[in-house]
Amino acid sequence: MNSFACFGQKLHHLCTCSFLKLAFLSQSMGFLLLCYYRFLLLRAKPFWVELVYFVTLSFLGYWVLKVLPVRTTDSFTPRNLDLFFTSVSATTVSSMSTVEMEVFSNGQLILMTILMFIGGEVFTSMVGLHFKKFKLMMMMSTKEKITSVNSDVSSSSSPAKAIDENIELGLAIKPEFPHEQIDIIAAVDDQSLTLQNSINLLGYVVLAYLLVVHFLGVAMVLVYLAFTSSARNIVKNKGINVHTFSFFTTVSTFSSCGFVPTNENMIVFSKNSGLLLILIPQVLLGNTLYPSCLRFSIWLLGKNFKKQRDSCNYLLKNTKEVGYLHLLPSLHSSLLVVTVFGFILVQLLPFASMEWSSESLSGLNSYQKIIGSLFQTVNSRHTGETIVDLSIISPAILVLFIVMMYLPPYTSFLPAIENDRYDLQSHDQRKKKRRGKLMDNLIFSQLSYLTIFIILVCITERKSLKEDPLNFNVLNIVLEVISAYGNVGFTTGYSCKRQLNPNGDCQDRLYGFSGRWSDEGKIVLIAVMFFGRLKKFNMDGGKGWKLL
Repeated sequence: MNSFACFGQKLHHLCTCSFLKLAFLSQSMGFLLLCYYRFLLLRAKPFWVELVYFVTLSFLGYWVLKVLPVRTTDSFTPRNLDLFFTSVSATTVSSMSTVEMEVFSNGQLILMTILMFIGGEVFTSMVGLHFKKFKLMMMMSTKEKITSVNSDVSSSSSPAKAIDENIELGLAIKPEFPHEQIDIIAAVDDQSLTLQNSINLLGYVVLAYLLVVHFLGVAMVLVYLAFTSSARNIVKNKGINVHTFSFFTTVSTFSSCGFVPTNENMIVFSKNSGLLLILIPQVLLGNTLYPSCLRFSIWLLGKNFKKQRDSCNYLLKNTKEVGYLHLLPSLHSSLLVVTVFGFILVQLLPFASMEWSSESLSGLNSYQKIIGSLFQTVNSRHTGETIVDLSIISPAILVLFIVMMYLPPYTSFLPAIENDRYDLQSHDQRKKKRRGKLMDNLIFSQLSYLTIFIILVCITERKSLKEDPLNFNVLNIVLEVISAYGNVGFTTGYSCKRQLNPNGDCQDRLYGFSGRWSDEGKIVLIAVMFFGRLKKFNMDGGKGWKLL
């Protein structure tokens, strides 16, 4: 009996020790996660955070695309590289394709819709706002703890002992930041609370903007398909679910991706001017006009809701302090609207005049040609949906499209005086940040990297350039690379009819020109898509080079 009691005590002791070890392990894991979270918020650079985000999302998308079955019944299975290429294209909202879109099943199309939605700039910027809000909350919390420790130290005869006791009791934490960050934390004042509330409000405004525009877009596309039999029949005859088509096309258009569930992109809807008119505002609201529309939304919110008026006024007047890339100052936001419509007009006039009687717009009446031309020129920055075959339009228009695809979405004309003052301030700030950083002086400009990418593609495709010069010419390669860099998706495609030495086994496929590239060329283009999606972090590249 005594031995049984002894055994019970040992078992109880063992269980107690195991529970304590498990609790200690859980506490340690929680502490490690907290440390990682703090590191991610306070020390990790946004470039690396977004790079890891897009790469991880691309691999997850590739894995799910591979698991889900394709729709085709001819035993065709896309290669692994093509599936990964498609996942990267959807995640980076580039819409470059190496596989025909009608190959994908309804489940795969839904997955691509999700990838385009969470890979779009509006969504990722909204996530960045929440990170910024949590970072401010953590900095304010740390400041309060430091202030509490300082007050305890001043009232204690042994300051070092007071700090140690507070740390042991969990009432304070040891500063884990460099001296510069401690100075920043100590400088946080009452305005930090206003900034935090304003950023919190901005995050909700962006979320509401995102949901409302998508809801209206999907609803209008569904209504149009319900009342327009020609467009509805096209979707049904291709075996595409009407609701999937509406969600997919709306998300793709707003996120500036340019994917459409049909093999021909929007060419089959070139006569459906109503559908094109529905999508044109989606293109502008999700890309080039997003800063202006966001600023207008904040102003409208402040006018109608008194409780939010102070935060809205703070957001409109302190865009630099808020640090949100898409919230521009009043002058810049206004001139952006003028610049966007100016670029559209600059493209629309030559495109309509040179292609009016050409094969690309054949079969359309005058009204359809005007709407189609407007849709085409709006999509050159930076969505990539098309109603024409780009391989048959004028080379001059192709060069114009290349220039427009290269320009950043928020390119705008600023008056010389305002521009000089803005550049001077930003130059002084950049000079302080870059002082002593050798690597920043070695970063090339955007054009330098694009030139390197084009040269690499010309090397990987040198055999095709020699044997098939009508399809594989430098202009087509430049268009494909710049399109991938601008995350646009314009492509000239590939035609067996343009082969100088016809190949009897050649079959025309309705996918991008890069679909005919070698594996090495596709890998280079994948790198270009990632580079283009993160180009906002390298807009100041090449400053170390002086062209005199």
